[in-house]
Amino acid sequence: MDIKTATALRRLRLVSAPEAVSFLLLLVCSVLKRTTDFNAVPVMGAVHGILFILYVIFWADAWNRTKWSFKTAALYFVLSVLPTGGFFADRKLRREAEDAVIAARARQEGKVNA
Repeated sequence: MDIKTATALRRLRLVSAPEAVSFLLLLVCSVLKRTTDFNAVPVMGAVHGILFILYVIFWADAWNRTKWSFKTAALYFVLSVLPTGGFFADRKLRREAEDAVIAARARQEGKVNA
């Protein structure tokens, strides 16, 4: 995995958890708006909107660089629209990055030993 691909995956990971948190907070704010006088929906809506747009941009970049299958790319997109999906995306992306590092080290050791 080259540095640009690793960077694309890292950016997607870094935005996935905050996007999930903002989605959950937006849901809480929506409930509070309807049950109390507290209305933070406009603020949380804007925050979540910005994080979601960043997620989609970083998702598209990661899909382009990693050459994911359509199924894998669709999974990461669906995780972005589920309230806690960003947490699962973060965990899955971390595993993918770790596997890539292990594979790169194995290839490098194979070249050194040969």
